[in-house]
This record gives sequence, structure tokens and C-alpha cells, in this order.
Amino acid sequence: MTQIASKSTAVMEPYEPRDDYNVSQTVKGDNACHKVGISTLGITNPATIYRNLTFQELFDHEVANKEGVVAHAEYGNTFAVDTGKFTGRSPKDKWIVFNEGSESAEHIDWNNINQATSPEVFDKLFQKAVAYFNSKQTAYVFDGYCGASTTSQRKIRFVHEMAWQQHFVSNMFIRPETDGELENFEPDFTVINCCSQVVEDWQELGLNSDTAVVFNIEKKVALIFGTWYGGENKKGIFSLMNYWLPMAGNLPMHCSANIGKRGDTALFFGLSGTGKTTLSADPDRALIGDDEHGWDHDGVFNFEGGCYAKTINLSEKTEPDIYRAIRTDAMLENVALVRDENNEVVPDYFDTNKTENGRVSYPIFHIPNYHKAQQAGHPENIIFLSCDAFGILPPVARLTPGQAMYHFISGYTAKVAGTERGISEPTATFSACFGAAFLTLHPTEYADLLRQKLEEHGSSAYLVNSGWSGGPYGVGDRMSIKTTRSCINAILNGSIKEAEFSIDPTFGFEVPKVLDGVDSQVLDPRSTWLNESEFDETAQKLATMYSKNFEKYLGKGSINYAQYGPKLSDLDETR
Repeated sequence: MTQIASKSTAVMEPYEPRDDYNVSQTVKGDNACHKVGISTLGITNPATIYRNLTFQELFDHEVANKEGVVAHAEYGNTFAVDTGKFTGRSPKDKWIVFNEGSESAEHIDWNNINQATSPEVFDKLFQKAVAYFNSKQTAYVFDGYCGASTTSQRKIRFVHEMAWQQHFVSNMFIRPETDGELENFEPDFTVINCCSQVVEDWQELGLNSDTAVVFNIEKKVALIFGTWYGGENKKGIFSLMNYWLPMAGNLPMHCSANIGKRGDTALFFGLSGTGKTTLSADPDRALIGDDEHGWDHDGVFNFEGGCYAKTINLSEKTEPDIYRAIRTDAMLENVALVRDENNEVVPDYFDTNKTENGRVSYPIFHIPNYHKAQQAGHPENIIFLSCDAFGILPPVARLTPGQAMYHFISGYTAKVAGTERGISEPTATFSACFGAAFLTLHPTEYADLLRQKLEEHGSSAYLVNSGWSGGPYGVGDRMSIKTTRSCINAILNGSIKEAEFSIDPTFGFEVPKVLDGVDSQVLDPRSTWLNESEFDETAQKLATMYSKNFEKYLGKGSINYAQYGPKLSDLDETR
């Protein structure tokens, strides 16, 4: 342990000290709930409220309450929890209250993602949540912010029953810096998390199961029942930011962001497996954030105060920043734990028997090269990442503003064998705006906002493919990280603008003919295939997938974005 402590101390020196977060309050007495402001919800019985505990206090509570175990990670002791049967979000159990005649009723894109429930159902569940907390003697309350931009952020309050859940949101949301911020704190939205309680009468209430995550936008309250998964807290608020920001003409984004030494900002959009986290971590650039951002009139800003990273097959070699961030104040979630040769409990990131969705949450200051302001100017470059397993897309392409909207709405990547059970050949995956599960408005509304931002600020957009070359998965080879990184570097240093481009005959975007650090043949995907007619056939197959997916967006949005999509052969158009 002495060696681990020494190594951990050496790594922590450049980071912001954990003690900077010190606004803790332990409020006791019959009026404790009134003093912290939760009596307005009807929660009045708990006589001890733990509000915004320090990281050390949270750790002490977690251990004392036996809410999990302490894992001896290489860079420091880290608390680890098991969330039971729910190791991911439960999208079929997410509901939004349809308040007839309200703004949300008019604007929300009601579908199987944004499922409607009634005010009456919400009221019954709200009473159940309040009654539960009124049966307890203690509660954990966190008051913080979503959004680093003071003009666009929202004040968020969480009411939890366990210390580790306050630890999670303390890691993931923006923490108040002064005691004064907690005085007369008026939340814009409150989440009451009753994770240990289930909804027994769910069938009578018309719900999907005894688990429920319900949002009432007009009453500014969300309720969580039956799931312990930490991500429900994080992504629930992200869904709300996807509603609130567009109403003010601002764009919420499911992307990572970084900033260069000359103040140039870049955004990275991409689904799981495309390299978003890896490629946005750059030793020559500072990380603004790794997952959720907004773009308002002042520029780009992080929604969060931390990171929530997958740990599957994690090693220091493959993801050094994430690996080293797993230390005291981080929190492991559903990660396998084993005994090492010294009989100490240690994390095993390669054991996925519990889940492939093991996670770690940690405050962003665990990343050495982070941008403390958490916000920056308007982006110079926007990068859409794809992992094309069909071997068709070039390693990099420059997009027109119209094409940028098309690819933004499409949100394409491909799954291959090994990423999900039952997949033996490439499968196209489309997720609108690279985050369909969290969109509360119609996807074209976000595209309209992005188009306006691009036009106003002159940002450039690119498509970067980290997938296959020389044939589809099983035939060709995966692009090397060196190739992909070279493409990213050319975009960020501006050298790609000096290249000579050719027009892709199917997708219409511009592809550089020569790029430093990239094999020129790889820049022409067709030339890497042994059989060029098979390439043409597969290109049309992929183009048809894009077009079929886009049919549901026809007639929506301020303009017809379908006109910027791929060109189909006459044969494919008749299918």
C-alpha cells in the first residue's frame, strides 16, 4: 500500500485539490427540512439532512453505511457500488407528464422515447415519494448546477437516500464553490430519488414495470423508483437540458469538447466505439468535457463537473487518463472486484460477467489536462465520428453546412461482432444527433439550431471514420489510431484546408487526396478494395441504409435536409 500511496500522491500534485469543494452542511433538528428547502416538497420528517458533503465525508458515510466496498485501485482507494439488476438506464420506464395546454405538451416530440403519462399518475407517485422520505430520519441533499455558463445553466437539487448517490451527483454535476451559493438556493428542478422503492400498482397506473423515472416539467420535479443505476440521475437532467436550451435558442449537444493553445475549440460527436473519448483526449489540448455540452451566445460550455466513463477492458496503456483518474473520490459502478496476491480487493476491468457497462465516475479535476473554466468560445471545428464497418467511408471528409446537418441528424456508426450479442456481420446504427435516447424535441429542431450556429460563426464540419478500410469487417483492416489521429490533427491545425479535394460520387462530400501521416490509398476507399465493383455495390447498400433511415425526417425542419444525403443508383431508388 505504501507504493500505491506514493504513486497516487505523485499523480495528484498537478490537480485541483479535493478540499476546494467544502460547502458541507449537516443540518439537524425538527426544522432541518425547512432550513435546506425540501419542506416545500412536503418532506418534513427527516431530522438530519446531509447537504453537499465533502468528498471525504461522503467516503466516510459510504463506508459507515456499508453501501459498497473500498477497492484498492492502482492510483488510490476507490469506493465501489453494485446497482443490482439495473446496470444501465431503463428507457422503457422513462415517462414525461403530458400537461394539457402546457408549453411542454406542445413542443415535446412524443414517441417511444418520450412516453407520456398523466398528471394524475405523477401526483400518486409524488405522494408515494414524499411519504417514503417522511418515513426516514435522514436524507442526503445535493444542490448544484448543470452547465458552466452562468447565463444558460440550471440549478438542480437532488434528494437521495444514500451517500453514494450524493457522491455520484457530486462527481457529475457542477459543485457550488462558496457557502453563499447555498443560501436561499432556489432549484430550477428537483430530482427525488427513491431507488429502493418500487411501484407496486404499476399496471393500474399504466406504466411499463414497477420501475419508473418520471419527469414533470411544469412542476419542476422528477421521481425515480426501483432503479439504483447512477446514470439515471445524469441522463435525466441531460434530457431536460435538451428541452430547456432550444427554447432559448441554444443548442444542447451529446459530444466531447477540447480547446487548443490558441483558444480554438473543437467538438467531437460520436456513438459508442467511434473513439470520441480517446480522440478528444489530446496532450496538446485541454479537455472541456467528455460527454454533454451546450452552445449558447457566448460559446461552448460543459454541462457537467465530472466524467462517467466505461471501464470494460480498461488498461493504463489504452486509456491512461481514465485509468489514472480511478483514485480516491472516483466511484466505481458495477465493476468486478477480485482479491489480489496480497488479499486486497482490486478492480478487474476485464471481467464482464456482471455487465459490459461497468463505469467509473470522477470529478473532472482528476484529468490532468482539463480546462478549468469548463467553457470556451465558439467552435472552429466540428467532427462527426463514425466507425464504418462496411469499409466505404473515407478516413476523413469535409462537409458542406447542408451535409453537416444531414450527418448530424443521421448519427451513423456500425456495430460489429463482439460489440453486442448475436451480431455476426456489420449492422448499421443510426442515432439522431448522436444521442436519440435523450432528445425531447424533434431531431430537426436541433439540426436547425446547429445550422444557424454554423452560419453565424463559420465553423467547419468534418466526418472522420475510424472504421474499416480495404473491405468490410472480416475482410478489410481497422483504420490505425495513427491514421485517425493524423486526420484529427490535420483538422485541428488547419492543414487540411490546404489539401486538394475530390468529390465522393455517392455521398457528395469532399475527400482530401493527400494528407500528412495518412496513406494516400486509404484516402480513396475504393482503391483499397480488391474488387471495385463489390465496393460500388456495398457503397450503394450503405447509401440506401442512410436514405431509408432518413425517411422519418422528411417534411420536418426548416429546410429539406434529405437533399444533402447520398445519391442512390436508379436501381436502389426503386427498391
